[in-house]
Amino acid sequence: MASVTILDPDLNPKINGSSFRVPELYVGRLHLTDFRSYQHVTLEPQARSVVLTGPNGAGKTNILEALSFLSSGRGLRSCKLSDVSRRLVDNRRNWAVAARLETPDGTMDLGTGLMETEASDMGQKDKRVVRIDGENGASPAVFGDILQVAWLTPQMDRLFIEAPSGRRRFLDRIVANFHISHMREVNAYERVMRERNRLLADGISDALWLDALESRMAEHAVAVAAARLDALERLTGAIEESTSSFPQALLSVDGLLEEGLNQSPALAVEDDFCRILRDNRGQDTRRGRASAGPHKTDLLVTHKDKGMPAALCSTGEQKALLIGITLASARITATAFGAAPILLLDEVVAHLDKTRRASLYDELAALGSQVWLTGTDRILFDELGDSVGYYRVENNRVTEE
Repeated sequence: MASVTILDPDLNPKINGSSFRVPELYVGRLHLTDFRSYQHVTLEPQARSVVLTGPNGAGKTNILEALSFLSSGRGLRSCKLSDVSRRLVDNRRNWAVAARLETPDGTMDLGTGLMETEASDMGQKDKRVVRIDGENGASPAVFGDILQVAWLTPQMDRLFIEAPSGRRRFLDRIVANFHISHMREVNAYERVMRERNRLLADGISDALWLDALESRMAEHAVAVAAARLDALERLTGAIEESTSSFPQALLSVDGLLEEGLNQSPALAVEDDFCRILRDNRGQDTRRGRASAGPHKTDLLVTHKDKGMPAALCSTGEQKALLIGITLASARITATAFGAAPILLLDEVVAHLDKTRRASLYDELAALGSQVWLTGTDRILFDELGDSVGYYRVENNRVTEE
């Protein structure tokens, strides 16, 4: 995709001396139906980035969450699909997000939502529907072929001190920006792993059946681990090239498969993992889950200048490290995918000092992403000037300022 820059100085506003690039890919229109606190709401930012301001609990994050559903997975809150619905109607909790996406190749209409089946003796089953230009998509994973979405939320400020699962999800979202099929491989691995878990739990000891499942697990596991290592190498390079005021992070992964690939060919790692799974059948039966695999991998982050693990850094330093990693990832995505990702930054500037806030705005201006920012205080965004669209969110009403 070609880079697009407006050269007219009146249309190409300056932010701290940096030209604000026009996004190559952006949401020109967003409509929510029965989503969280909104019965219906429509925003039409066109090619601009967006600032949503208002009091806590007004519904700002709900708009960002809706945009996050234009990717695979369960959105930035990782909640049950039925929990997103505003209300119960006809014993169902349906909701919908519709977006008009502008791309260098033209306009696309994207849609997603929950189509909940009627209650039965088997309970209700959540089914997330995906629509692209009026046609049904196979799964939310197809969004990854069209656009990339990345986000930071206040809950992620604790990423480095909580369980590895959050860091692993954060890593896999980054990897998916460079390897479009990555989440499909992750999901395929987890499906086969669950099937093996059920087999072991039911006491079925058919060696051929288990061998077949474990072979498939190993194939997907190596693909997942290899993509992680490749993305981590790219990300490390982007961080080293950064000149922003955000601290540089040293990144590595602690994982059985990833370590194996650093030492041996992929086929040898597959064979070794199959052997480990076979040897672990007894203990995995007792535990009810697989005790080894890429679902155990952890992302390790160190503050480069201080030589200190991120978990031991101050809260402000942890947030700055997280922002720096996310910006570096977005820069690589812009190159690898062909367009910068849509960035959802929830309350990110609230605790940044003036220098880092200016550095963030400079990097966003140069990146070429459509950025959606939220905050309670409008004054924190004054440096952005007329380069963005401002919306006031209050009592679940959205008004363009």
